[in-house]
Amino acid sequence: MSAWITSIEGTAAAGTVATMLALLAALLHAVFGALQKGRHDPLLARGAIDASYAAMAAPFAFFVVPWPEPHMWPIFAGAFVIHVLYKWATLASYRRGAYTVVYPVMRGTGPLFAIIGAWLIFGETFAPLQWLGVAVLLAGLYGLAAYNMIHVTVARDTLVPALGFAVLTGLFVALYTTYDAYGIRATADPFTFLAWFFLIDGLLFPVLAWRFYRRLPEKPPAGPLALRGLFGGLVAFASFGSIMLATRLDQVGEAAVLRETSTVFAALIGWLFLGERVGPRRLALMGLIAAGAVIVEAGG
Repeated sequence: MSAWITSIEGTAAAGTVATMLALLAALLHAVFGALQKGRHDPLLARGAIDASYAAMAAPFAFFVVPWPEPHMWPIFAGAFVIHVLYKWATLASYRRGAYTVVYPVMRGTGPLFAIIGAWLIFGETFAPLQWLGVAVLLAGLYGLAAYNMIHVTVARDTLVPALGFAVLTGLFVALYTTYDAYGIRATADPFTFLAWFFLIDGLLFPVLAWRFYRRLPEKPPAGPLALRGLFGGLVAFASFGSIMLATRLDQVGEAAVLRETSTVFAALIGWLFLGERVGPRRLALMGLIAAGAVIVEAGG
């Protein structure tokens, strides 16, 4: 797999594969977000997921992929810090606001700053038509968040801080997207970065979640929580791995924009599995998001 990925870098096939990977990441990221916002406290869900993917990554990191080059260790340290802050902001937002309100704000803030970061770090530029697509996509994202905010009936007293943390999460999304794209390009084998990233990234939050779990007066059953963690770990592998490979094969900004179609999938998940309504106005706004992504890809 590594040899195939590196062999198509810089070819016409790389763009097509990157697009497919970014859309796959969008679908899986929506599933991942719903797993954190489900029946368990978001910190418990996050801890179970992180423990699962760290355990799954360990044998690959130690015995399968090539050992990281010396210059990769400071990069891993930086990624660890950025992702800890991202998770903290995400959990703070999920604990305070409705999923269908905070998720579009998180995802809407990210792509614009990721495009700017990709320009500063990688010298990537967007064509005028692509900027139009970004504007259409952001209009759909923030319009969806505003519509949901008007109609939401739960956690209205904590909505303002929830939105503040959602914006902060979006900034960290842009930061980790750009930084991790730099990291996966800095090593010869992309799967070396992915294996060691998941191992290192999964070390802290299981400890925090365990301490929180021990303090709960009524502890949820461990079985369903562990099952959620196992499934979430597999989804995280596929979702994050897909978007990181996409940023290695093609422009970081385009991959970041395409991933934000995850909000469309999130709304469908909220409707199908969380009992949240989807009316014609929300469908129209989701259509804007999808149209924006298509314009960005067509204009590239």
